[in-house]
Amino acid sequence: MLRLPRGEARRRRAGGRRMRRRWRQQQAAAAERGAMRCCAAGPWPALLLTVYTILSKVHSDRNVYPSAGVLFVHVLEREYFKGEFPPYPKPGEISNDPITFNTNLMGYPDRPGWLRYIQRTPYSDGVLYGSPTVENVGKPTVIEITAYNRRTFETARRNLIINIMSAEDFPLPYQAEFFIRNMNVEEMLASEVLGDFLGAVKNVWQPERLNAINITSALDRGGRVPLPINDMKEGVYVMVGADVPFSSCLREVENPQNQLRCSQEMEPLITCDKKFRTQFHIDWCKISLVDNTKQVSTFQEVIRGEGILPDGGEYKPPSDTLKSRDYYSDFLITLAVPSAIALVLFLILAYIMCCRREGVEKRNMQTPDIQLVHHSAIQKSTKELRDMSKNREIAWPLSTLPVFHPVTGEIVPPLHTDSFDNTSMPLMQTQQNLPHQTQIPQQQSAGSVEQVGGMLH
Repeated sequence: MLRLPRGEARRRRAGGRRMRRRWRQQQAAAAERGAMRCCAAGPWPALLLTVYTILSKVHSDRNVYPSAGVLFVHVLEREYFKGEFPPYPKPGEISNDPITFNTNLMGYPDRPGWLRYIQRTPYSDGVLYGSPTVENVGKPTVIEITAYNRRTFETARRNLIINIMSAEDFPLPYQAEFFIRNMNVEEMLASEVLGDFLGAVKNVWQPERLNAINITSALDRGGRVPLPINDMKEGVYVMVGADVPFSSCLREVENPQNQLRCSQEMEPLITCDKKFRTQFHIDWCKISLVDNTKQVSTFQEVIRGEGILPDGGEYKPPSDTLKSRDYYSDFLITLAVPSAIALVLFLILAYIMCCRREGVEKRNMQTPDIQLVHHSAIQKSTKELRDMSKNREIAWPLSTLPVFHPVTGEIVPPLHTDSFDNTSMPLMQTQQNLPHQTQIPQQQSAGSVEQVGGMLH
């Protein structure tokens, strides 16, 4: 979708507002000029203008007179409401503004239960349809119709007064409901299509009086929205009534063979289906035949007993002088019983954990001696290692120091006392680190070597 720049959109909205203001000024000026001409001509034209204005306001509300139990269809034409909105901005072009409708019962947010409304797109007409009930006979039903111009966002309101009349042949004793698969509800509400369907039913049924009672979309019966492929339709239920019993063709649906085929999701064999097939695809498995002459009354006499008041009786609530109830004891019981149980469980657990311990002696008596010795040795070694880690200023072990002098072979005393700081002393000392070690010269003169050799000889 291409979006206009902000400045361009603002300029267009301003231009539309100026056009609407100019149109209102022209209408007001024309009305003023007409009033001036009427006043100049005398008082009678002005009076006639006033009467005409009042009558135009009165006749803006439409009155319709449907019959109870007969299908009611009223089309909300867009052309009727276009005159309530300003003309198209560009002169010479045909006005085709998108218009939507909102309908409700006067003083209520929604329509009556028997009245439905449908409009597919803002460029199509809206349709009010339904079957009036007997309860509303003689009561005028005022429907408020609000038209919204989706281009200029202006509104226009009109009232539709529905005066429901009683029908002499209502209700018709025999009623049949058909399910048409290749139609939507707004297509079926068209007078030409509905007339063709009633004509086909009349050829099959042959009644003297035949009326369309109601039309319902399959979506209102729990049907699914069809996929937008192959021009699939939602389907519509059409109920018709007649004054004669059902024909043999319509009774064929109740045959056991056709019922079996319907249970297997197969098309039943109906001889009169060809009279509908040219325009209407009827699902014969969903047809419903109602014979009101054979219906048994389901009224059951009320058996009076406890809880049912006698005729003319009135309910008498209890007085305010009732004695108040004390809930203190209930409160104590509610808290005391769980608390006592919890305390007993706590004492039992404490006795088991503290007073039923076996002790070390019993454990040692049940343990083999060799296992105790191993355990004691491990404990002693662990204790010694921990004591050594705490005191690191002890003397170095003698095994790590040279015992004999490397030259003279004499025993060398320890290199340090007990108070000597040995933290920086290496573990293995070399000859350079020994202070009492005699240094052996690396190179001596030739005379010294010969002298040592003569001494040895």
